[in-house]
Amino acid sequence: MLRSRIQSIAIAAAFSVQWTQAQWIHYPTPGVPRTANGKPNLSAPAPRAADGKPDLSGIWGWEDNRPCPPDGCADQKVGQEFINIGWSIKEGLPFQPWAAELRKTRAASNNKDDPQTRCLPRGAVRVLTDGLYKKFVQAPGLLLILSERNASYRQIFTDARPMPADPNPSWNGYSSGKWDGDTLVIQTTGFLDGSWLDAGGTPLTEAAKVTERFRRVNFGTLEVAITVDDPKAYTRPWTVTLHQPIVVDTELLDYICLENEKDVSHLVGK
Repeated sequence: MLRSRIQSIAIAAAFSVQWTQAQWIHYPTPGVPRTANGKPNLSAPAPRAADGKPDLSGIWGWEDNRPCPPDGCADQKVGQEFINIGWSIKEGLPFQPWAAELRKTRAASNNKDDPQTRCLPRGAVRVLTDGLYKKFVQAPGLLLILSERNASYRQIFTDARPMPADPNPSWNGYSSGKWDGDTLVIQTTGFLDGSWLDAGGTPLTEAAKVTERFRRVNFGTLEVAITVDDPKAYTRPWTVTLHQPIVVDTELLDYICLENEKDVSHLVGK
């Protein structure tokens, strides 16, 4: 029997987007450490790849047990950073004046121009904060992140290649990583100007450099620290940290946003 997850994500206070998504029938994930009763031993040590580095491979979910941010919650099963990426920063995000005004303008129009409501890609950062599963596939010189949404992918090269001097802007940008002990440190540039970091309209520009630090704390937990350095939109760099749980005994299924899509015609703003 297929197991389904129904998620409701608030795009703004005035409306929400809802979808249903099915997963494969139960299929035991090979190599999972288990307790005596057969349950996954989430506190077991992180697995290691052939080169001795932590193996980040696996399907990763989202945080669902933290309190709501001050501006409210849509669904506790969705990381709050998906709605407001800076909600955990007490002093708020250090917006440049134009960027703060842009976020207010987007909210005032019910975020009708959010790329994801048009079934466009969410981008490298936002994919890590949404309510969908992400599958990491680690190989020598490469980390792939596969998303359920629109069967999309992101490539992170870990062979120490230099960043492109004049990148063609893209939703995910261009990513190059290297290991610092047991932490994979990733630099990404080459983003599309006008990208959104969350459903609330927090901007990202083509001037941005994003640094991610992936650390598998134990078998069951992935820690992701994200630093955004975008001098065009912010007065200083800022950092948020995610803790994402492993998901075992299932697999990804495609969620194709434009398949039988009926919402866009209703996204008209005020």
